[in-house]
Amino acid sequence: MRRGKRMSVSYDFDRLYIGGGWTAATSDQQLLVRSPSTEEIVGRVPAALAADMDRAVQAARQAFDQGEWPRLAIAERARLVAAMADGIAARRHEFAEVFTHESGQPLVKRGLPGVDRAVRVFRYYASLAHEYPLEQVHVGLDNPFVLRKEPVGVVAIITPWNAPLSITSFSVPAALVAGCTVVLKPAAESPLHAQLLAQVAHDAGLPAGVLNVVPADREASEALVRHPGVDKITFTGSTATGRRVAALCGENLKRVGLELGGKSAAILLDDVNLESSIAAIVGNAMMNSGEACVAQTRVLVPARRYSETAEAFIAQLRTQKLGDPHQAETDLGPLISERQRARVESYIESGREQGARLLLGGGRPKHLPRGWYVEPTVFADCNNRMKIAREEIFGPVACLIPYEGVEAAIDIANDSDYGLSGTVWTADEARGLEVARRVRTGNFGVNMFNLDIAAPFGGFKESGIGRQLGPQGLEQYLESKAIQMRSIAAAEARAGASQG
Repeated sequence: MRRGKRMSVSYDFDRLYIGGGWTAATSDQQLLVRSPSTEEIVGRVPAALAADMDRAVQAARQAFDQGEWPRLAIAERARLVAAMADGIAARRHEFAEVFTHESGQPLVKRGLPGVDRAVRVFRYYASLAHEYPLEQVHVGLDNPFVLRKEPVGVVAIITPWNAPLSITSFSVPAALVAGCTVVLKPAAESPLHAQLLAQVAHDAGLPAGVLNVVPADREASEALVRHPGVDKITFTGSTATGRRVAALCGENLKRVGLELGGKSAAILLDDVNLESSIAAIVGNAMMNSGEACVAQTRVLVPARRYSETAEAFIAQLRTQKLGDPHQAETDLGPLISERQRARVESYIESGREQGARLLLGGGRPKHLPRGWYVEPTVFADCNNRMKIAREEIFGPVACLIPYEGVEAAIDIANDSDYGLSGTVWTADEARGLEVARRVRTGNFGVNMFNLDIAAPFGGFKESGIGRQLGPQGLEQYLESKAIQMRSIAAAEARAGASQG
């Protein structure tokens, strides 16, 4: 890697990390990483082809089938994962700068907190390893048995571009602690953080082949999903691509975990205190400039408080600074690419055409002629049949939807193909909890929104299959084996000898 003063040559890599070392790619093709805020090239990485995917899978396969990793005591694997956490923490500012360069999101308000969160997740799984039982004795109905948890095998982890290191941390440490070996395929738009992570893993002392990093485009990624040497795919991304991944895995009954899109609702009840909650409501709608699967872009408002809520929402959004993500005061940055900006703009036009009333934004900011910026946009007079209210836009576009009565609000929230996140805002938390229980979504907040790393995260309906984070995130990488025994004493002895 070469780092210099010029942004255009900040992060250049000419090798892939496969089998415990840096190796030349099969071809001289490169993925060029452009800054969303300046449109300049900020890094280059080799583009892995199908042959490179095969080499990475073979290295992971060798490390799993003949190597020490799955046979190490879980405490030893945890020690190395904790060492990776320390390595990320030691390079905190470098990881955050890379995040801002490749994603365009604000360094201070998104980059540094994102790195800190990744460190916490790595440390969480290292700590969980010391209390998670890999073997337990059960009496059974006919005889005792040992319930044993074993690693699923070689895991391909495919991550998106919108929160690169954070989302990578949702899967990689859990898979490693479980005893799996990993082929990590970062998004073509944001591969730089994964190259740094490979350096951290190498310095931490992970055995050869345990973690392999192969940035690639769609064609090579499909070769990875199809590869017979991969036991499980973990994919985070769009629902459309998730369907394709699931179909390919289904052909060979390959294990699959999917964390996909969302179109979540923030339900404001009639007793909501706007003064104390509007900042969080707006923040949840516009997080990461709307490039977040958990963004709550459908804001459901009681009809009798519609006007005051719209005014409060706009007033709060006007306090958010859209600008250079490298500046500390910036709240919202650009979108990831020119193509993504065009997509978002097409949704804004659709909102106009279908009769929604534009309250704010809708265009490109005149003071930011370079970069793929879109003004934070708010539509009023929306209904849940509109395209902007049904489809995931992945941009800074919020819909204010009026409702009459809490039953109608719950119906609107549930009237979606997705079910990933959501919130309810009320002066009565008990009332909020009752609403939360009735909304069909995998993660929900009462007067707050957070993804607690000790709680499972995932979606209902078209928002995915499986869970990340929490103990359930570790269990996604374990298979259950029942070992039948004649005597409970023998079963207890067997379990005791294998805990490590």
